[in-house]
Amino acid sequence: MSGRTKAVPACVEHQLDLAHPAPPLLAMGAWFKNTVCLAQDHQAWVSHTVGDLFQAEACLAHETTARELLQTLEGKPVAIAHDLHPDLHSTRFAVQLAAELGIQAIGVQHHHAHIAAVAAEHGVEGPLLGLALDGVGLGTDGQAWGGELLRVDGARFERIGHLRPLALPGGDRAARDPWRMAAAALFDLGRGDEIAARFADQPGAEIVAAMLARGLNSPRTSSMGRVFDAAAGLLGICPRMEFEAQAAIALEQNATAYIEAHGWPQPLAGGWHIDDNGQLDLLPLLGALSSEPDTGYGAALFHATLVAALLQWVLRAAESIGIERLACGGGCFFNKLLRAGLVERIPAAGLELFMPRQLLPGDTAISLGQAWVAIHQLEN
Repeated sequence: MSGRTKAVPACVEHQLDLAHPAPPLLAMGAWFKNTVCLAQDHQAWVSHTVGDLFQAEACLAHETTARELLQTLEGKPVAIAHDLHPDLHSTRFAVQLAAELGIQAIGVQHHHAHIAAVAAEHGVEGPLLGLALDGVGLGTDGQAWGGELLRVDGARFERIGHLRPLALPGGDRAARDPWRMAAAALFDLGRGDEIAARFADQPGAEIVAAMLARGLNSPRTSSMGRVFDAAAGLLGICPRMEFEAQAAIALEQNATAYIEAHGWPQPLAGGWHIDDNGQLDLLPLLGALSSEPDTGYGAALFHATLVAALLQWVLRAAESIGIERLACGGGCFFNKLLRAGLVERIPAAGLELFMPRQLLPGDTAISLGQAWVAIHQLEN
């Protein structure tokens, strides 16, 4: 194996310089907005987005892209990195391709990859604090993660904090119906008896209330995306979604309109709690939103309180573990209010902040993060 590559193929959208040398390896990306990454020497190539891997045409494009990148190598890669979730098409194809080539397959946790992608972009070596906020990714405990505070150091990570989990009544259905997440929040607030009447216009409201009461088909998740959904559902902004992140976008739009007219509200006093295990509980904020008649003010209050809560959360963790560098990744950072609030406050509080730069904060960057983790793991 010569370790040399041919010309950049047409499927590549981003070429990034790596501060850390890489053996030739392939990384297969996430389920949503899938990309494939080829890393070698001091360079990484990240493909165009092939789509979401629940679509047959996207799965075929994913396989074609992976093989096209492999053809640029004069030898074969030493490893293929993939998500931890065993049922993703990208994982299955990674395992199949690794077996076909007789090489190692390396599983990388989704949120570890989010933070690693930012580290790779900025060439950050050594330990850093990672704030990963997105929809859902499989955690190392088999649970659905999505609001995570991590200590990341190359191939290693430690989960040092997470959002208080909310139930997903109906499983994946709850990710499409924000009113269900609102119902889950009400149940955890001890107000489950309000669900059927409050959401009487939604089919199945009584069933959802019963599911929550009995703990049936209601797995829990620490997802920040589902907290946004719960807030939108409680404010009546977006009970049901017709496209991905519709509720979060509507919540941000309502907040932006209010802030442009009135300025930022003060964060809700007592709107969150952080326990000794690093769990951030936003239920008090969601409870306040449940009785807020002004949707614009409520949406702005949600963002102001969230920024304040996250700031306290990361500063407390940074002091506890002695790390003064923070990387942020995950789809929630598409939210301009959240991003701007943290960019303004975190450096002012004394932490060095790294945000996505050339790549987007969402799942298109996962393949780069997987490659960065695999590079470091192969050294050990």
